[in-house]
Amino acid sequence: MYYESSDFLETADSDTLKQIARTRELTREYYFSDYGDIEKRTSILRELLGGIGENVVIDTPFHCDYGKNIFLGNDVIINMNCTFVDNKTIRIGDRVLIASNVQMYTSSHPVLPQERLVPDWRERKTTFFRTYARPIEIENNVWIGGGCILLPGVTIGENSVIGAGSVVTRPIPPNCVAVGNPCKVIRYFDTDRERWQHEVIGEL
Repeated sequence: MYYESSDFLETADSDTLKQIARTRELTREYYFSDYGDIEKRTSILRELLGGIGENVVIDTPFHCDYGKNIFLGNDVIINMNCTFVDNKTIRIGDRVLIASNVQMYTSSHPVLPQERLVPDWRERKTTFFRTYARPIEIENNVWIGGGCILLPGVTIGENSVIGAGSVVTRPIPPNCVAVGNPCKVIRYFDTDRERWQHEVIGEL
């Protein structure tokens, strides 16, 4: 994989650790809040997240690293036990359904050990490994099934459905159903005429 220098980030500097600590406090407070206390729960989410629209429901538990890198549109449902590793931006559009146990990872590590490991990390006072991150975007009207995993840099196109248990390793186009590991398109549909086209294609 080819990396830009801007892809790599520091994950253990003092400002980052303070932000993560505050995020842990807020997610814990959200978890223990009264489910019916909409005003308090919304207030917590507005402090936790980078942006949040109207009619947003996030069930608990909900896990994230920074929170401030997550932007939610209107009419968004995030079901229980979802994890958003938001080292870079996670942007979710309007009318999006995210089922339970969905994981979104904007960050990862180089595969080759000589790229992943930092030999002089003690002298540099950093972590012993390198981390890179790329944003994730979920466009409008998307439904992501239970247990899906989204990897760094992917976009899910408008109106598309990701089948339960899929691992999304590359962008998914609009107006389709995609499933599997790695996730592949198995069907396109025509939203204008509300007609399904039973078309099976190969790799993107």
